[in-house]
Amino acid sequence: MARPRSEDKRNALLAAAVRVFAEDGINAPTARIAKVAGVAEGTLFTYFSNKDELLNHLYMEIKRELREAMLSTYPRAADIKQRASHVWREYVDWGLVNIDKRKVVAQLAVSDRITDDTRAVASAGFAEFQSMLQESMAKGLLREHPPAYVGAILVAIAEATMDFMLKEPAAADQYRAAGFETFWRAVASD
Repeated sequence: MARPRSEDKRNALLAAAVRVFAEDGINAPTARIAKVAGVAEGTLFTYFSNKDELLNHLYMEIKRELREAMLSTYPRAADIKQRASHVWREYVDWGLVNIDKRKVVAQLAVSDRITDDTRAVASAGFAEFQSMLQESMAKGLLREHPPAYVGAILVAIAEATMDFMLKEPAAADQYRAAGFETFWRAVASD
């Protein structure tokens, strides 16, 4: 009889994958992930049938965590700029704390090993924010761009902002504010 899977081992494998992929890229060997997790390589394949399944699962997990950070306290009744500022602030705060996950999700986002289904499910988690963007565009509050494009602008500017905040912590507040204002000017219709 097969041994039951352990949530602790699964989590250890995912944490090890983040560490290894952040250090060596997503082409790092699964043997290294297993070693960092403190398990046999075969154990990794008890939880994930192959490396692509691990990559897709990891992408979903990081996106789920990011969504919860950005949207769990989302101010639904606030005006558009306040809601956008909230999403910005939570994304930047998450990224500053989760540097390795930021590196890994950036690699996974451009990898052809992440399936279209995985991308669609991960994107669906941000549907509320995307709906807000579409409604705001319809009302003329935002420039008419596809929500995915607005999201890409947010990510690009936020990534640059986080990099500068990490390099110059004394100026972090100024970079955070300047980054949001740059994003807002890029998407707001006023």
